[in-house]
Amino acid sequence: MPRCFWCTDEPIYQAYHDEEWGVELRDPARLFELLLLEGCQAGLSWITVLKKREHYRKVMFGFDPERLARMTDEEVEERMLDPGIVRNRLKIKAARQNAQAWLKLEDPAALLWSFVGGTPKINHFPDRSHIPTQTPEAQAMSKALKKAGFTFVGPTICYAFMQASGMVMDHTRDCDRYAALAR
Repeated sequence: MPRCFWCTDEPIYQAYHDEEWGVELRDPARLFELLLLEGCQAGLSWITVLKKREHYRKVMFGFDPERLARMTDEEVEERMLDPGIVRNRLKIKAARQNAQAWLKLEDPAALLWSFVGGTPKINHFPDRSHIPTQTPEAQAMSKALKKAGFTFVGPTICYAFMQASGMVMDHTRDCDRYAALAR
């Protein structure tokens, strides 16, 4: 099956590409998880975080924002010793801070989707050289999230989040998923 250029032959990556990436996601709990994981990716490859996702779910309380918001400094330090996640103190503390910010939002899913007008934006890029790393919509999302108290939500992270959650569909024309999602 032809896949996007970034998808390697790793089975976990192929399953992610084929079943998740670019598929419309509106569930607030899953959007929150994805936003935190995209922040964990900063400076790393997505496959690194993807391979650690199940362990993240375990040690980050299933990405329950109410529980993450109450994570203690001692719990942060415990996670710093866990090789099953990215052991970056700023990223671990960001999970707590972002959970606190998330809980203050009236309707987080609606806010996130508002940056694409509530409807997935279908891009028709012929190849990878045309896919941007950020867009005006991602810049606006980043600015709004930072204003709301989030961290690790720069415009590049926000655009990756938008791609992954199906807010924008960036499967390229040479990918089998393009035909399925671009209808």
